[in-house]
Order: sequence, then C-alpha cells, then structure tokens
Amino acid sequence: MKHNLQFDFIADKQKNTLTVRREFLADRQLVWDCYTKSELLDQWFAPAPLSTKTKSFDFREGGHWHYAMIDPNGTEYWGYTDYLKIHPIDYYTSLDAFCNADGEINEALPRAEWVVTFTDKGENALVETVVTYKSLSDLETVIQMGMEQGLAATLEKLDELLLHLRK
Repeated sequence: MKHNLQFDFIADKQKNTLTVRREFLADRQLVWDCYTKSELLDQWFAPAPLSTKTKSFDFREGGHWHYAMIDPNGTEYWGYTDYLKIHPIDYYTSLDAFCNADGEINEALPRAEWVVTFTDKGENALVETVVTYKSLSDLETVIQMGMEQGLAATLEKLDELLLHLRK
C-alpha cells in the first residue's frame, strides 16, 4: 500500500544547502529512536541493496557514530558523524564526513553540518534535515554522487522498519 507521504528535496545553490523534509507513518518518539540508536540505524541507514554496520556509536553532545555502508560484494563505504548539539526528540546537529575504517576523515570529499528536526504532523512525524556545505562545489559533488536518489531509497528502508516496529 502506497501512502502519500511528504518528501521534499530542495537544493539551494545560493546558501550551499540541501533541505530534505520527509514524513513518516509513526510517532515522533519512534522516528527519533530510529535516528539515534545504532541497533536501529544499522537496519535502515543505507540505500538498498547496501547494508549498514556500526563500528562505534556514542549519541551525546561531543559523541560520534563511525559506520560503514556495505554493498553486496562486501565493499565498505565508511562515514563519520560528530554529534554537536542534542535536544531529545526535537532536534540534533552533527558534522558528517566520509572516512576510512580507522575513522580518519577523507578531506578530499565534502563535509557538511546537518540540522535534523523532528516535529509532529498529525499522527505522523515530520523530519526536516538541512545540510550545509562549505561551498557550491561541495554541494554539487554530493548531488552528482546521487544524494537525492540514495536518500530517497534509504528513507524507504526506514518506512519498512517503522512498519515492522509498529506491529
């Protein structure tokens, strides 16, 4: 059954930002948990057919998440998120980067600040993510890397997980 859930993906080339608004068929607490607990992130945070594994996770201000997205042939794509500010079930801010298995940041690829806000939309949750890049070139790089398609596919996996968790 297809639901008509809000999904906006807006690139602002003047501000070097991506704004993503996505509605979920679940309450805000459950969606917050899916974004902030590694055992749940590992179940959805990668576009199909990739999977996710967490190497280390500490969701607190000053904490981090070091993880890999793994394709079916075993190739690992590592990411590192520094958590900057957290206001439970309302929002968090973070700094996202590409890295290697040791957590060393890849300076050749874009790094961005994320502001992730969780609000109620009736009985559903709405997540707004504003990603700010240092330059237009960085923004265009991630768009060309398939950020919109990858994020859309990733959030569909979250839809499936939420459906399973709500049963």
